[in-house]
Amino acid sequence: MIKLKFFILLFVGFILYPTFLVAQLKLIQFEQLDSLQKVERRTVVIFINTDWCNYCQAMKNTTLKNKKIVDQLNTNFYFISFNAEEKRSIYFNGKTFTYKPTGFSTGTHQLAEQLATVNKKITYPTICFLNAKNEIIFQKTEYITSKELELYLK
Repeated sequence: MIKLKFFILLFVGFILYPTFLVAQLKLIQFEQLDSLQKVERRTVVIFINTDWCNYCQAMKNTTLKNKKIVDQLNTNFYFISFNAEEKRSIYFNGKTFTYKPTGFSTGTHQLAEQLATVNKKITYPTICFLNAKNEIIFQKTEYITSKELELYLK
């Protein structure tokens, strides 16, 4: 009987664990920015990444799951996680951006080029900050730890 109660408690704990202990980022899409900025003007933080980038995946699994970072992003910023190889067209800032193939199964989205190009080169991951007018105010092109990102968010 005690083993059954322990098993049930353990099972319920695993089910509830994600909702209580894992912080969730509120993700938005580029198309939502105009209407959100009309309600409340905020700086926009964009995480430009790819599926194949190991540093991008590491940032997703560490920095962007840090409770302090998630709380700051959710409270004070609009956060967009953007795959640089996204194939859908995106209307943003009065312009339509599209995917540009560069090979048989490779390519880069024009919006990723616009936001992640630093010194004429795109590097992943890139964190890009936009002001409320959608102007780039800061870019960082490498893996960023939670402590570093916390400083940038201040």
